[in-house]
Amino acid sequence: MKTPLIVLFIFLFSLTGLAQHSISGNFTPSTDFKWLILYQLTPGSQRYVTDTAIKEGYFKLELPENASVGMYRIVYAVPQDEFYIDVIYNGKEDIEFNFNLEEGIHVIASEENKTYYNYFSEINTVDKELSDFYAAKNNDKKEFSEIAKKISEVQARYEVKAGDLLVHQFVSSNLPYIPETYENFDTYNTIRKKRYFDALDVTNALLQSSGFLEQKLSNYVFSALPSNGQNNEPIQDTILVNVDVVSKKLSDTPVPFRTEVFHDLWKTASENNLYAVSDTIFDAYLKDLATQNGDQALVDAIELSSRLRIGAVSPEISWEENGTTKTLLGLQGAEKYVLVFWSSTCSHCLKELPLLHTALKTYDNVTVVAVGLEDDDTYWNKEIMNLPNFKHAIALGKWESDHAKLFGIQQTPTYFILDTEKRFLAAPEDDKEVVEFLDKN
Repeated sequence: MKTPLIVLFIFLFSLTGLAQHSISGNFTPSTDFKWLILYQLTPGSQRYVTDTAIKEGYFKLELPENASVGMYRIVYAVPQDEFYIDVIYNGKEDIEFNFNLEEGIHVIASEENKTYYNYFSEINTVDKELSDFYAAKNNDKKEFSEIAKKISEVQARYEVKAGDLLVHQFVSSNLPYIPETYENFDTYNTIRKKRYFDALDVTNALLQSSGFLEQKLSNYVFSALPSNGQNNEPIQDTILVNVDVVSKKLSDTPVPFRTEVFHDLWKTASENNLYAVSDTIFDAYLKDLATQNGDQALVDAIELSSRLRIGAVSPEISWEENGTTKTLLGLQGAEKYVLVFWSSTCSHCLKELPLLHTALKTYDNVTVVAVGLEDDDTYWNKEIMNLPNFKHAIALGKWESDHAKLFGIQQTPTYFILDTEKRFLAAPEDDKEVVEFLDKN
């Protein structure tokens, strides 16, 4: 019996609707890349999809037949939040690109991603022309108008080119402020900041699932600043006003997304030593968001980072010495203090600590406090006899001891160098780096 044509048509249509797509391409130089992991991005989180080896520079990631439309992240090295490529998947096309470590990404197939990467390349190039114009204190009105015209043309051209593609949501949300006539920098910056969110749709789920929206928000907080020569404190005050603006703008967005945004802002502030900003972001926004998001590990990690950051006063340590209780913060007389966490059953420690003990014998201005992470004091009592110039504390419970948790100790030996007020100066990797730092400082 012959199969009716209409049934055959429906069958073929069903197969077409479930067609499997892929992400493929080449990485250069081929010897620098070994493996890829693919994640699907959602607002504030990511979900593992698949992974594959890179063979002689070539890779191919097969997407599941039921792969959702949206943003995907290809991680090619660690740390994963630094070495990645984001792509848009519309459920209709394969994605192919070449990635060069020096030149970046070149999309070969996928109108979504060609448009995405070409747009941002062009708009960033012309936007830099405007930045350079102001940086050079140029006030040539004709030149200004030419640059503004170029920005307008690029934006208009890509809004048309993006058409009904998903990438149109990025292009339209990235609409820059373009003055109709010449404005000096202060006027331009003031108006740009006031109109920053005019086109930016912070409630868009696709944008929330990308790095684009986080970067736009970070740029507002840290880049849209007054141009006058402010010192550090007023700048941090201005940044915190910007943070509050972002918080209000995101009030109706999902908690996981807000958690990710404020974590990103915290990291940027912390990496730039803007500790008044990072502490306020954590205390006023991020801690509560992370708790709502069920991410106690993030809270603990940030609190640990803040305790141990350069310039922070060390947590207290106490020990018994000749029947008297001594404390780290109570020590006086030295210019530098070396704090080392070790164990009497650690082979690396038993090699490094005697070498450090010998090397520091001539350093009259350095005091070493050695904290033994131990299950009991049997071996510790024996080994400290070989290190008589150190001051010795013991933390029973080893990795689970209060001291190990307070200082985030994950390996022994771990070193810290403190100044005369017991503020953290450095965290050397080994005994040699301890001596090198003391010699240079």
